[in-house]
Amino acid sequence: MKKLMIALAFVGLASTTTAMAQDTEVPTKKYSVATNSFWANWFVSAGVSGTAYYTSQEHGVSNNPFSDKRGTIGFTVAVGKWFTPGIGLRTKFDAIKGKQVNSETSHPLYTALNVHEDVMFNLSNMFCGYNEKRVWNFIPYVGIGVSTKLNNGKNADIYYTAGLLNNFRVSKHVQIFADLSVGATEGSLDQAANDNWAGYKKNKMKHWDKDLRLDVGVTYNLGKCTWDKVPDVDALMAMNKEQMDALNQSLKEQQDENARLRDMLANAKNQPVVNSKEFVGTTSSVFFNINSAKVASRKDLVNVKEVAEYAKANNSKIVVTGYADSKTGSAEYNQKLSQKRAETVANELVKMGVNRDNIITEAKGGVMNLEPFSYNRRATVKIQ
Repeated sequence: MKKLMIALAFVGLASTTTAMAQDTEVPTKKYSVATNSFWANWFVSAGVSGTAYYTSQEHGVSNNPFSDKRGTIGFTVAVGKWFTPGIGLRTKFDAIKGKQVNSETSHPLYTALNVHEDVMFNLSNMFCGYNEKRVWNFIPYVGIGVSTKLNNGKNADIYYTAGLLNNFRVSKHVQIFADLSVGATEGSLDQAANDNWAGYKKNKMKHWDKDLRLDVGVTYNLGKCTWDKVPDVDALMAMNKEQMDALNQSLKEQQDENARLRDMLANAKNQPVVNSKEFVGTTSSVFFNINSAKVASRKDLVNVKEVAEYAKANNSKIVVTGYADSKTGSAEYNQKLSQKRAETVANELVKMGVNRDNIITEAKGGVMNLEPFSYNRRATVKIQ
């Protein structure tokens, strides 16, 4: 009688002990990141370029950018830094074979070098929030620099450019880029014989030497190339409040149960012998972290051990029911997660020596039966 009452008291006490399901992910702000050091977020790029030229002196030449009368091949290298996920600077060097497009039959080559500084705007990060694993980043830019004809260093002009840089993620440090841009020089860079720039008005764009470029190549990110998101303080405070409420509620339940057990033990001598079948009504809970089917605290299995011992002694059936909280995840996902949680506890019972044929698993999916809602991330164990 005495041993049975002590066992009942232990099981009743253990069945009310809960482990709060701690959220392992810290909430962060979508558009805010921590500041990095000056030496972080640098990159280098290299690639090949195809350029089509539209010059101020040409007459009667097709506008087709793929025509051999306009198109040339060159290469490009760049070094730059992102100061924020949305704003960066790049110094770009373009070694090119320019074309002095005069007419359908006259389009001689010359060698030139463009050096320009570009201000870049990563609109993907600006509008969609920073994501280091985003496959495609959409980056418009504008720039200014100098273009010079290498076989005549005295002939140099200011070079203006604007373009769209597309970065495609390969890995943390490697990207493939496709850079489409337009450029213009406000002078007679190609030194065409019939180019009378001095007599033109500069506000007439048809008298500028222009180019249309497509660069493709590889970018390598140096050193630290990611950003740490800033924690959402308001969300953290709300989470902490929920956890404190849960802890207070758990403490109150524990105190109430302790009082009940003290009364039960104090009056044990006046009670008739308890039939062991009353153990059937005892339910134990095993708690899980958010989005996890791994037991959050092994202490919960102490509760399950008592049920397992009773089941083995009486060849009883055990019902294991899995749950998820309906506040997070889709109904379909929560159904699968609750099934996994039930299977996890069933496997623990088998390790304790319970016959697998005597274990019934159920999955209830997402529910909101308990407060706070994190308590619903559990599996219950009960004698059938």
